[in-house]
Amino acid sequence: MHRLKQIFWGILVIPVLLWLIAEPAALQSATFFSLRKLMVQLTGIVTISSMSAAMVLALRLHRPEAWLGGLDKMYRLHKWLGISVLVTATLHWLWAGGTKLAMDWGWLEQSVRGFGHNRGWAAHSGCNEGAGFGNDFATLFSIRHCLAEEAGKWIFCVTVVLIALALIRRFPYHLFYKTHRLLAVCYLVLVFHTVILLKHSYWLSPVGGLVAVLLVFGIWAAIVVLLRKVGAKRQVQGKITSLHYFPGVKALEIETEVTGWPGHKPGQFLFATTDAAEGAHPYTIASGWQAENSRITFITKALGDHTSQLHEKLQPGQPVRIEGPYGCFTFSDTCRRQIWVGGGIGITPFIARMKQLALSGEKQTRPENQQYDLFHSTADIDEKALNKLAEDARSSNVRLHVLIDARDGYLTGERIRAEIPEWREASIWFCGPAGFGEVLKKDFAAHGFPAEQHFHQELFLMR
Repeated sequence: MHRLKQIFWGILVIPVLLWLIAEPAALQSATFFSLRKLMVQLTGIVTISSMSAAMVLALRLHRPEAWLGGLDKMYRLHKWLGISVLVTATLHWLWAGGTKLAMDWGWLEQSVRGFGHNRGWAAHSGCNEGAGFGNDFATLFSIRHCLAEEAGKWIFCVTVVLIALALIRRFPYHLFYKTHRLLAVCYLVLVFHTVILLKHSYWLSPVGGLVAVLLVFGIWAAIVVLLRKVGAKRQVQGKITSLHYFPGVKALEIETEVTGWPGHKPGQFLFATTDAAEGAHPYTIASGWQAENSRITFITKALGDHTSQLHEKLQPGQPVRIEGPYGCFTFSDTCRRQIWVGGGIGITPFIARMKQLALSGEKQTRPENQQYDLFHSTADIDEKALNKLAEDARSSNVRLHVLIDARDGYLTGERIRAEIPEWREASIWFCGPAGFGEVLKKDFAAHGFPAEQHFHQELFLMR
């Protein structure tokens, strides 16, 4: 998370620093309106930079995923950038169109005659009626500026609404899946807005070079999104071979047979599409990998309209499209002991790891004498599911600690430390509710545990 925050602030701060190189006297602006022109440019630069980076992150590219520590981290950064676009785009609007509204309402005295007199959105270069129409070039120049300004005004509103909808967890996933793609169209319009209205002298400065590079990558990303080619090279076809529903925990185990799957590591996840109208949903893989049988198992939890109906809609033999694998939550370290914590459906990656350990037998790749303790904290009870979990733990030589909230109380850092006296030499792998994970991480850090290096948390929230 520390690296993620550094990258996020870098995306926001670097354009500002480069802009200051192009405008060294920016903080010495003598009047409000001269400052306003500068702030319109600055907020516009930061907005389009953040949106360009967010567009590239949406492609689920392999190298950035590995660098950022997994697709879950990449999507968290994508979300933060979306929020920053909301903030900076609003500031951009306030400096541009909001200034004219403030004058119209008498909140701000007009100090420059003719400023924005005819057009309320004349934010960048002036889009006044009759201005600059003395020859064909001037006419074309003015028309382009007017179009860019008007386009920016309306696309700003659409972009704000679409990003806000994406941040509302209650907004249905199938609608989010369809509407979120429209942001690629908004982005392309904003590229036009930026190219026309960015101060010409900036293009020859470092900030202009940065914006140009980001626009090129952003345009490419937007085209990929609009052509529905995101993750296309990592997609394979398969079919459902069996289904097992556990009503006590409202979870469905789906076993599939796939063709062309490159293999996966325990702890990784995939995107599965069983209904084209619903789109691809992310699920953690709950099986080890054996190339000779090409089968993948994943588990879904009834958390919304789509997942709550899957056990009724799906049938063996039904086709499924699978994309992946993704994620870096792969239990890769050399600590003498690993402590696993699975909250609710977060138990899934640990099931996959146990199955892989059981499959590997003498050929297993675990470090010599590495020991495992699995803590499973859950509010729901399904005896069949718990029996399968216990069997997986026995076959993989993993110590299992099951805590039912109503019976045993909540799992805490203190309880884990009491069970594992050697916790200081261990690594901790957590998958479950984000808030629960943050509490455990802070608790262990407060007791001297090197959380930044050895506390691994899956941020399995795609929105």
